[in-house]
Amino acid sequence: MAISTTIPESFKLPLFFAVVDGSMAGNLTEDQPALLVGQMLSTGIAQINVPTPVGSVAIAGQLFGQGSMAERMVSAFYAINTTQNLWVAPVAAPTAGVAATASVTITSVATASGVVYLYIAGQLVTINAYTTDTTANVATRLAAAINAIPTMVVSASVDTTNTSKVDLTCKWIGDTGNDIQMSFNYLGLYGGQSFPTGFAATLTAFTGGNGQPDFTAIIAAIQSQNFVHVAMPYNDTASLDAWDSEYGFSPTVGRWSYTRQQYGWIYNASRNDFADALEWGEAHNSAVISTMIIEPTVPSPIWEVTAAYCANGAYYLLDDPARPLQTLPLSGILPALPAARFNQSELNTLTNNGLAIQATNANGVPAILREATQYQFNSYGQSDTAFGLLTILSNLAELLNRMKSAITSKYPRHKLAPDSTKYGAGQAIVTPSVIKAELVSEAIQAVYDGLMSDITDFTANLVVEIDDNNPNRVNILWPPQLMGQLRQVAVDAQFRLLYNDLT
Repeated sequence: MAISTTIPESFKLPLFFAVVDGSMAGNLTEDQPALLVGQMLSTGIAQINVPTPVGSVAIAGQLFGQGSMAERMVSAFYAINTTQNLWVAPVAAPTAGVAATASVTITSVATASGVVYLYIAGQLVTINAYTTDTTANVATRLAAAINAIPTMVVSASVDTTNTSKVDLTCKWIGDTGNDIQMSFNYLGLYGGQSFPTGFAATLTAFTGGNGQPDFTAIIAAIQSQNFVHVAMPYNDTASLDAWDSEYGFSPTVGRWSYTRQQYGWIYNASRNDFADALEWGEAHNSAVISTMIIEPTVPSPIWEVTAAYCANGAYYLLDDPARPLQTLPLSGILPALPAARFNQSELNTLTNNGLAIQATNANGVPAILREATQYQFNSYGQSDTAFGLLTILSNLAELLNRMKSAITSKYPRHKLAPDSTKYGAGQAIVTPSVIKAELVSEAIQAVYDGLMSDITDFTANLVVEIDDNNPNRVNILWPPQLMGQLRQVAVDAQFRLLYNDLT
């Protein structure tokens, strides 16, 4: 029998029997689930360190507690991307830590009635101010207004020793609470926001937050799940190292190793001024983490920036893994005021130091400029650009998944023979040349889909051979030229005042 039908010769009953084989019919389909890593509150009903699917912001509030970091990340993600398979990794508060605190002090009351506008972590709190007020009852009214917003990330109370002062406490323990920004009248006069006449108040910034979660349990809990896009807002070295190890290229540990092949990457955010951001960027080097740098006065917190960045990447890289993310808006994120934004020179320097960058677009919304990863140096400490962009990772992951799907679906139980073997048609036998033809066919399709370029050089440099010491193993040198992206158009505008007529 030449054709391998899997129906044995010993089966003698008449007449017609068919085996269905779908190996040549199927196409690779990808879901690319996203994972948001954030702290939950004791009011949530989810189980700590257990990845949990989430279908709406309302459900997130029930699962993780309203005003929790996890709920606010879900809200920021869904403001951009409502179609993704979204999960949350709820982590516990640090075992030894302190919640960040701040205060608002009312120093004088209004002499003309108006509205007071206070922004906390990008959320607006408004109260009316009256000429009959005292500083104490304004403070009481402000504390009540803050606490009346369920999704607010802080709790408020009137200070016991100074009744004109409102004490604010982050709802969770940890140094991330220090990132909460506060400001009065963010939109300014042109936005219709200013203090009522005579009214005055001072802000004391959030500080004192201390501690980071231990990610050991949640990383262990997701070992078998393929979370491609991960929003991880903690930017201390220990947290970044833990996730870099899980999602890195280590042959024994990382998700990009041959033993796991669970490709993915990490979205992150960091708030710093230019000098500190430059130093921070130089100190970190990861091929699988992309950290979006934001200005010190951006009202929105880093966990929401992280989630918004992840939402864009998850949506658009699933649609086209080789297309750049530049110009995509971080909808829902409030930008720094114009005078406080990074300038062009600073942004260029920062992205050359392993930081993803954003700038405010014409609509007043922060937008991605360059989705750089932290990768700057190879294992010898030499400058390297190999993994400098998220699109390199997403492009590679797509091509590797396609190649794996083609091989495993079409040749799952085949015999292996040298190219010189003469075998009957229909036999479940594969040779190096057959595999090479399969990979070339996949590459042609990848070129058509805009994932690769230069099929000629790819074919010329592709090597498929049987291992010299193992007749059951095929070794492949696979050299794709990844699709590039239009990131710059450089023009030499060599103008003339008059062309000489030489005719």
